[in-house]
Amino acid sequence: MTFSQPRSAATSPLVLSALGERARGVLVSLDGWWGSRSDLRGDALLYGLSAIFAASTYVVSATIAESHWGAMAAAPYAIAALWAWWASHRSWADLQSIRLALVLLVVVGALIVPLATLSSWRSEQPANNFAQPEVMVIERGANFLYHGHDPYQSFWANGHLVNEQGGVPAYESFYPYFPLMSVFGAPAALDHHRTGFTDARVIMSLVTALLVGWALWLLRPTRRHVLRVTQLMLALPTGALFLATGGDDLPILALLLLGVAFVRRRRVSAAALSIGIAAAMKLTAWPMALGALAVSRDAQGRWRWGRFVLITASVVVVSVVPFVLLGPRVFVANVIDFPLGLAHVPSPAASDLPGHLLTMLWAPLGKVLTPLTLLVLGFVLTRHIRPRWPIDLSTMLGLLALISAVIIATAANSRSGYVIYPMNFWLWSHITRTRFDAVP
Repeated sequence: MTFSQPRSAATSPLVLSALGERARGVLVSLDGWWGSRSDLRGDALLYGLSAIFAASTYVVSATIAESHWGAMAAAPYAIAALWAWWASHRSWADLQSIRLALVLLVVVGALIVPLATLSSWRSEQPANNFAQPEVMVIERGANFLYHGHDPYQSFWANGHLVNEQGGVPAYESFYPYFPLMSVFGAPAALDHHRTGFTDARVIMSLVTALLVGWALWLLRPTRRHVLRVTQLMLALPTGALFLATGGDDLPILALLLLGVAFVRRRRVSAAALSIGIAAAMKLTAWPMALGALAVSRDAQGRWRWGRFVLITASVVVVSVVPFVLLGPRVFVANVIDFPLGLAHVPSPAASDLPGHLLTMLWAPLGKVLTPLTLLVLGFVLTRHIRPRWPIDLSTMLGLLALISAVIIATAANSRSGYVIYPMNFWLWSHITRTRFDAVP
């Protein structure tokens, strides 16, 4: 007598694999649809949607900095949308120059002017909140380090918050980053917040712009791709809103893009250093570190995973371990528990994504949803990659875009702004899909 495998156990791998292929097919379809749009019409659509988003942010946002950004950015986006729509109905000898002029207009109007204005207002009126909480948290952490103290101060114990920072909301008492993130707040700590030029978001914006420029120079993409990266990282709300108000994910993404460029150039040590610095600042960089490990090869095509791991791990260990040893309990409470919603202090970062809504319906899901998602993704990813190994850089970035989107959607305490990670990974995958022979 033979016994057949239970239907659920036998078919679950096939179902999961089919779901992965279906999701990949949706991304390919979206890629094809977007590629069929003319560049100027695509720009008109992007800037038009950005204008609507900025105006809506001004009206509905409860955050002062975001509301002011929306008021200042709506008009530049609307002007750029109308200009792109008008230009799309005419013939141009140099189309990319017209698009470049539009990008410059938007960067000035939606990023530089709001950034300079908000940082100046904050230096003149410290009591008013003209920045997102991340700015104050990063600067406060840098100030602790400047005075020889541990940036990780607060934790929950015996039913109350220990070492709560006075004069700020309870969630600002936590430092949910690795210590290296404090470099963006170092100028403010040295300057004692006297000028707007040392505002942490000004430093983050300058670093982001410089790293993006360096990465694009290394990648040598087409002018069309250069403009798309600049739009996503600096001009559209996916970049301008975060940089002008204080989001800390753009410099992380810029470091990761630089790492991608070095991987493309087959400069393993430089790639490991760039991605390692990002991983030593924030946990959101770790998926890219794992992905880059799988595709890091030298000029002879040899897989150099050992060198990549050694350099990346060294940067993380040297900058993080001393603080772990100084106070393991406090470190975990800040870097692990608080971002995952386990610190007994609600975070304003939580958005109404599926994972958060499910956790609200049944609280215990908050502790198992992310680990379960990672296990399922690991299983599907293994089945997908095994017959296709070795994978290339473009494939890795495409898979990373899909994986990060799923993790963001299912995390118990995720924030909607994290969607800029899969959006950028998807664009980088498209850019690195072309053949690249220039290896210095």
